[in-house]
This record gives sequence, C-alpha cells and structure tokens, in this order.
Amino acid sequence: MSTDTAPATPAADTPTYVLERTFDAPRAMVWRTWTEPALLARWYGPNVETVIHALDVRPGGAWLNEMRMANGSGYQRADYLEVTPPEKLVMLMATTDKDWVITPNPMMPDWPRVLLTTVTFEETGGTTRMRLTWTPHDATEAERACFAQALAGLDSGWGGGMELLAKLLDELQG
Repeated sequence: MSTDTAPATPAADTPTYVLERTFDAPRAMVWRTWTEPALLARWYGPNVETVIHALDVRPGGAWLNEMRMANGSGYQRADYLEVTPPEKLVMLMATTDKDWVITPNPMMPDWPRVLLTTVTFEETGGTTRMRLTWTPHDATEAERACFAQALAGLDSGWGGGMELLAKLLDELQG
C-alpha cells in the first residue's frame, strides 16, 4: 500500500463511521495505548487474541496485526500516513493474507479493501476525548454500499475495544 501522498478527502456521499469516547486519563497515556505494542494488543480486537507482529508508528511505517480466533486467524495491516504525537494518527487499514498482502475480507467480499482511519486525541482537564473516523478509501460502489449497510453494527466491535481500553487506562493509573 503506497503511503507517498495523503489520501484525498472522501466525497461528501462516502459513508463514514464516527466513534467518540472520553477517557478519564491524560492524553499521553491514551496515546501510548495506540502506539505501544504490548498495550495495543490488550484492547484491540475484543474477544480474540491479538498479536502485534510490527508496530512502526511513523509516516510510512506499518502496523501488522493478527487476530487469533477459534476458527483461525484474521490479518490486518495499517500503513501510517500522518503521525502527530500525541494528537493524531492517520492510517490506511486493510484486511490481508498471512503475508500482509491486501485481500478481500473472507467473510464479507464487498467490504472495503482499504479504510481511511483518523484518530484524534484532545485533552481537557485531565480527560482525553478520542475521535475515530473510518471511511472507505478508493472504494468501489459495492464496497461503499457494504460499508454503509454495516455502519449500525460497527459499534459492537469498536465499542467492545473501547470498553477494554477504558479498563486498561484505569489499570495503568493504578
């Protein structure tokens, strides 16, 4: 996946998932949970074993992620486009095969091959407001339609991860 240039802004009619969550933790700590492999593996992918194979958090770097489930593993990669510590992460996320080559999602063939993911972190009075947006990138009409149909259910996966993240942040603060 090329990361030489920033992706174009999605068209106004492109479906977008938005997740906002406020954590009772300082921004630097929330940032760490997205950028340190041992912490990221503890909350990303609820109800599965998450294995971080690589996490190079810099423009041009990649996050290679395996989610081990009872029926086998799922693989994902994220290629970082923008990294502004501790404020913002912009990446292109995709389903891959075990060799980290982008492939269609085996359970949803029309799922977007690549999703533009932006995560921002804003601190106010010791709490951190995290905002994640997820939108199909260079997607076909079928991929945009599949993503639009799935929007209502995306909170179950991301929401479960956010619950784990909140517990991890509580633990880190003792």
